Amino acid sequence: MLVTVEDGRAIELRGAPDHPPTHGTLCTKVARYLDRTYSDQRVLHPMKRVGPKGEGRFARIGWDEALDTIAARLTDIATTSGPEAVVPYSYAGNMGLLQYGSMDRRFFHRLGASLLDRTICASAGKAGWTAAIGASVGMDVERYVDSKLILIWGSNAIASNLHFWTRAQEAKRRGAKLVAIDPYRSATAEKCHEHVALMPGTDAALAYGMMHVLIRDALIDRDYVDRYTVGFDALAERASEWTPQRAAATCGIEVAQIESLARAYGTTRPAAIRVNYGMQRVAGGANAVRAVACLPALVGAWRESAGGALLSSSGTYPIDGAALERPDLIRGRPRTINMSAIGDALNSAQPPVKAIFVYNSNPVAVAPDSSQVVRGFAREDLFCVVHELFQTDTADYADILLPATTQLEHFDVHHSYGHLYVQVNHPSIAPLGEAVANTELFRRIAARMGFDDPCFRETDETMARAAFRFDDDKLRGRSFEALMHDGFLRLNVPDDYAPFAHGDFPTRSGKCEFWSETLRARGEDPLPAVILPRESAVNDPERASRYPLACISPPARNFLNSTFANLPAFTAEERGPRLLVHPDDALARGIDTGASVRIHNDRGGFRATAEVTDRARPGVVVAPSIWWRKLAPGGENANAVTSQALTDLGRAATFYDCLVEVTRAGD
Repeated sequence: MLVTVEDGRAIELRGAPDHPPTHGTLCTKVARYLDRTYSDQRVLHPMKRVGPKGEGRFARIGWDEALDTIAARLTDIATTSGPEAVVPYSYAGNMGLLQYGSMDRRFFHRLGASLLDRTICASAGKAGWTAAIGASVGMDVERYVDSKLILIWGSNAIASNLHFWTRAQEAKRRGAKLVAIDPYRSATAEKCHEHVALMPGTDAALAYGMMHVLIRDALIDRDYVDRYTVGFDALAERASEWTPQRAAATCGIEVAQIESLARAYGTTRPAAIRVNYGMQRVAGGANAVRAVACLPALVGAWRESAGGALLSSSGTYPIDGAALERPDLIRGRPRTINMSAIGDALNSAQPPVKAIFVYNSNPVAVAPDSSQVVRGFAREDLFCVVHELFQTDTADYADILLPATTQLEHFDVHHSYGHLYVQVNHPSIAPLGEAVANTELFRRIAARMGFDDPCFRETDETMARAAFRFDDDKLRGRSFEALMHDGFLRLNVPDDYAPFAHGDFPTRSGKCEFWSETLRARGEDPLPAVILPRESAVNDPERASRYPLACISPPARNFLNSTFANLPAFTAEERGPRLLVHPDDALARGIDTGASVRIHNDRGGFRATAEVTDRARPGVVVAPSIWWRKLAPGGENANAVTSQALTDLGRAATFYDCLVEVTRAGD
């Protein structure tokens, strides 16, 4: 980003034209980042609660009072209940390496607090991908322009991956075929040549149906398979069970669509897949990603730089996480709390959680099974600190609310999920009000609590210098000084980067592992498994009879989970919570477009305005999300109906493994 500043105020924000991945273009959300920075809703001073939890009534206090209160309460809880009674809760509200996890992790490690398993977004996909590929490594996004077939699998790229989408559009102009694989016809799917509208949670079945055809019709690259993969015979045997007829019946699509998709994938070069995290938010999500990750090796797509697949490029970067987080400070063997089950943890963990410190996240809005999350945060005996930009749903339950900085106000360094450039974030303006960055906040609290380890006095620049291993081959010839001067640096990889053209997978075997000996040793299925949703007619027919519609809640175009979801320009464009309902399902329930409807199951319910459209497939309703609860009708959002059940691998949230019924509001 390029920021123009006059008299200490940022007045313009635009994309940097010399940055190859973004090429001067910002997504809809970030293009309006000045609205976020200068919003009149910003929390600008420390505050303490003066009313009941949840009412959101606060009085301004000074930093000294805030820090003294936090230090005293955490010290008392650690002394009387044990430090594990303190739980940090954070994710990626600030995306840089320092603000995401450095001084904060050091502080909680030194305190002896419970560890947090940060699973809410990507851990299942990562587990599935690494089981086959070995690390979060894949194609260079810039090479998709040369692909001839692109499968966009579980991704609404227009809303969530714009800079990939511009490459896909250029490939389309050059003659490439684009296929969207998604339970609903998203804005991206509408602009692709073909849309495969499978049922949620059936992606592994589709992948196996494609494998069946590829192997049956001799469309695999046998030389690549023999040289660079492990376990083909076992994979082929399992694929033989997944005939196109069986896969089509499982996915709720036509047999011909599987046949044609597999033949196109097996005969087109270069063929590329862009996987995203939508497909992993179900019971079998990790194995679904794992099955899809096997496809490029099966047909030898990795041989070319414009072939293969990408889930995340984050594993390409030589990051020194231990230097940032200092796990050596951990004392004893503290328990781990899974953030995707924070509702259960707050209500029933033993020993009980006595304090929660929330930053970079809004769990009352984004965590599943929100009635349980709210019940936990409403406990009067729970000491809650929230460090935030805005008075979010979670902030309403804080005992102490602290002001945080935006990306324009703090220093950081970044890697990427989607490209191959290291980046530095120089602050453009001074922090507004009394806001402080995460790193500075935890320095102050550590000092108040008497933590005198030298690491708590390190500056942001000192930590940033340690964040990347510049002696690694991927950064050979680069330097921290050059990064500070230039703003971004491409990793030391070729322009025609093809990471697995000659094998060299970062797995234990050095090959793509169709069969994982590591998983077998852990008692897991060594092959990708087809694990259908827990909440489905197959696995829970009684629930399916009461709640016959599958509900998914993908990001609204103008929101980034709950980020940006309070800004008036964006909420106006979204026009309130909506529910996409197929005409057949709407007719059966007497629902018309514009009707107020209630979406519910035995966990709870939320309200939305119906949009009757064939963009939703029969049997599936779509609730673009995630709305702040207090800005939604009835004070509930889509997480009123989601569950705290976890995925097969990676222990991630299963937001899209969710059955509901829909009725007219008031019926």
